[in-house]
Amino acid sequence: MPLVCPVILGTVRSDRQGIRAGKFLVRALEARGHEAPLVDPQVLALPLLDRMYKEYPAGEAPKVLEDLAGLFRRADAFVVVSAEYNHSIPPALSNTLDHFLEEFYWRPSAICCYSAGQFGGVRAAMQLRAMLPEMGMPSIPSLLPIPRIQKALDPEGRPAEERLGQTAERFLDELVWYAEAMRAQRAKGTPY
Repeated sequence: MPLVCPVILGTVRSDRQGIRAGKFLVRALEARGHEAPLVDPQVLALPLLDRMYKEYPAGEAPKVLEDLAGLFRRADAFVVVSAEYNHSIPPALSNTLDHFLEEFYWRPSAICCYSAGQFGGVRAAMQLRAMLPEMGMPSIPSLLPIPRIQKALDPEGRPAEERLGQTAERFLDELVWYAEAMRAQRAKGTPY
């Protein structure tokens, strides 16, 4: 049964490279028959967090937040794509995630991190490992780090080496396993 797996980008910079990873993962999920909408903070132009979606009176949230809340409630899992900024995550990613909470509950997340250098943004992934479970979407054990993203993926998100495609397939196999298991449990009810 197809899953809904939003791919959440973390950067709004003009020369951003993470869009390559986002396109790559959307294509890989769609090739498996899943719905994988790209959540791009640059396109959405979300306001800086003043109040969370849940803090607006019913029907009064900005349309962009209302639409995202609807997508996130339909989601079975999330893929988070993050660069590494100062050993942490980009502010646009934190802003996108912090607008919501309950919409993430009882759904797994998968972390794809990247960098222009050799470490692939893994220090940002460690920050996300702490943050995402606190928001109700624990991350799967595997990561998908992409070092030297500017060489690893072309602007359309096509990998330069077969190895990245193979690694991503295993990463997504794991995410799908967790997403299907947690969807089955959500159907039975949640602890609270």
